[in-house]
Amino acid sequence: MKRIFTSFIALAMMATCALAGQKLTLQDVIGGTLRSESMTAVTPLADGETYAQISADGQRIVSYSFRTGKQVAVLFDAATARGPKVSSVDGYTMSPDGKRMLIQTNTKPIYRRSFTATYYIYSIQNNKLEPLSEGGAQQVPTFSPDGNVIAFVRDNNIHLVKLLYDNAESQITKDGRFNEVINGVPDWVYEEEFSYNSALTFTADSKQVVWVRFDESQVRQYSMQLFKGMAPERTEYSEYPGYYAYKYPVPGGKNSDVSVMSYDIKSHQTRRLDLPLDKDGYIPRLLPTSDPTKVAVVTMNRHQDCLRIYMCNPLSTLCQLVVEDKVEKYIKEDVLAQLRITDRHIVLTSERDGYNHIYVYNLNGQLMRTVGDLEKPGQRLGGVAHTVVTDVYGYDEATGDIYFAALNDPQNQKVYVNHSNGKTDCLTPKVGWNSAIFSADFKNFVLTWSDINNPAVYSLCNNQGKTLTTLIDNKALKQKYDSYDMGTKEFIVIPTPETKLIGWLVKPKDFNPNKKYPVIMYQYGGPGSQQVRNAWGIGMSGNGAIMEQLLAQKGYIVVCVDNRGTGGRGAEFEKCTYLRLGELEARDQVEAALWLGQQPYVDKDRIAIWGWSYGGWNTLMAMSEGRPVFRCGIAIAPPTCWRYYDTVYTERFMRTPNENKSGYDEVNPIARASKLSGALLLCHGLADDNVHYQNTAEYVEALVQADKDFRQLVYTNRNHSIYGGNTRNHLFRQCLNFFDSELRP
Repeated sequence: MKRIFTSFIALAMMATCALAGQKLTLQDVIGGTLRSESMTAVTPLADGETYAQISADGQRIVSYSFRTGKQVAVLFDAATARGPKVSSVDGYTMSPDGKRMLIQTNTKPIYRRSFTATYYIYSIQNNKLEPLSEGGAQQVPTFSPDGNVIAFVRDNNIHLVKLLYDNAESQITKDGRFNEVINGVPDWVYEEEFSYNSALTFTADSKQVVWVRFDESQVRQYSMQLFKGMAPERTEYSEYPGYYAYKYPVPGGKNSDVSVMSYDIKSHQTRRLDLPLDKDGYIPRLLPTSDPTKVAVVTMNRHQDCLRIYMCNPLSTLCQLVVEDKVEKYIKEDVLAQLRITDRHIVLTSERDGYNHIYVYNLNGQLMRTVGDLEKPGQRLGGVAHTVVTDVYGYDEATGDIYFAALNDPQNQKVYVNHSNGKTDCLTPKVGWNSAIFSADFKNFVLTWSDINNPAVYSLCNNQGKTLTTLIDNKALKQKYDSYDMGTKEFIVIPTPETKLIGWLVKPKDFNPNKKYPVIMYQYGGPGSQQVRNAWGIGMSGNGAIMEQLLAQKGYIVVCVDNRGTGGRGAEFEKCTYLRLGELEARDQVEAALWLGQQPYVDKDRIAIWGWSYGGWNTLMAMSEGRPVFRCGIAIAPPTCWRYYDTVYTERFMRTPNENKSGYDEVNPIARASKLSGALLLCHGLADDNVHYQNTAEYVEALVQADKDFRQLVYTNRNHSIYGGNTRNHLFRQCLNFFDSELRP
């Protein structure tokens, strides 16, 4: 009988194992085991019929049909090109006439968007490579409209290469110096907070170069200490540490003095444009137009609640105001990314009516058309019933059609076309997260679709929304993903005393409603952000909330809630945090935790919170909000006082310290250190050029003086992303171990 019973148990265990899926590991999360196949660096070509991509091995640039997805031609092949040998293609730029390409290689990052690289001019017809310049690495090379001249930046100065004169090179600015004057590329704070890396262009007739000059000589400097370290090793610091110093303006401090300059290629004359600009104003964009006498210059005041577009004549230097947009509180950075200047129109988004909508002007500034709410409100998560435009793909001058993406509820994005008669069609009715890359003639587009349970599908569609072919379906990934012990994902609505919040949660696969689970709340929560999306890329590490699935496998329920201040729900919801960043956000996270603690399947005494960057700030603010709801928390690379952050971002939401002393000094984790409740793990990179280690250092001192216990991890020579070598693996392992030790799932 004993032998029979033992055999029965063994068979039962085998059957259970057969039904159980694979177990996730941390290496699966950080190593890309379940990374989806994607389409990257898609460049629509001028013919309207094709798009180009770099091959997976980095050796070729290939064009494909926008209708069939099939290969049309190999535009560049490193193995067969004549001239200097290129080991790998990092990027490319097509000339306007399609006869040449700039091949980018040996790329070295500077900050988030800036980099230097070695560029080669490639003649497609002759299959020949030539160096763009022999004088050192280059930045932001830009073709003139006629394709015969290339402007680029080296060491903060602008150079020209004339292709019709044996690539003769000349230097057109001489005043550029590190940490003093920058020509043609933005300074650190412009690059980081206005999200661009090039500040130069040509006029439509190719006769003038126009650029923004940044004088940062009076901006205060921040220094980061650097050590020898490993992966990579900095041998120059083997015995004594070194440092990196750069210009970083803090709230209320001096920004770069900016001006717009032009250079006449034929006469070699340099002019300063007569641009009306506040002494402390910004020039966040410089855009070409189809008129040789006009370059579009965008300005903003320091409070960032007034945007102006000027049409500037580089020869006469006169600048004419054509569009002015004023909104309550502040203009979002997204407006700059969505701005389009076409041959005859200006397409601008604005929240002037409370929601981000589209306004179309002619080049003289006359308002021609408005695109507002699109669909009749249905039953929406959180009760939001207005359209929010999230991207503008372009304006078709031939038809008057405007192509764009928008949210008609906060978690689902669709692609639309608005016709000249005012009618709007949805091109992607499938629920989920839809985005597009249109052909140059707007007749076809690459559609990317995913939802919370399905990885991205890439399709080719025509401009009526009909699917022509599927390029990538990620079915193999979905099958592999489902072979693991994955939990279930669902959207939730959390009522609070002041508002309704939307979120998602991941429950363990073997979820038992009669059991009480520990909860980990992941969040970011910063102005305009959205973590609660019906998309595959959600969560701390994306890839189908893969990190959250690992935590669920370990016995946690994982929840993400978008607090007030986040995007997708209109200006009132987003901008109610104005002047007191962190106050309402933390209150909402605490209220969400209290609501979760009332659910029968949640252990209210084992709730944790964590986040990165603003999510780290939010973690600290929530843990010191005054109501001790969190057992523990992890703050990675957190700001801890807005006096230490940069001017553009901080003043957009807080104004200056002189104007808002209480907002800066009362609403921050340092001021609340004595109220910290729960076990805390702090993580920061010593070479973080964005959120300086200063934030954690000062917060740690406040905790020490408040006699608060905490743990701290410091990563040598690591920036805001804290990666390199084994670093990310180590960071996340410590986080998982911390949760396990404090929450004991």
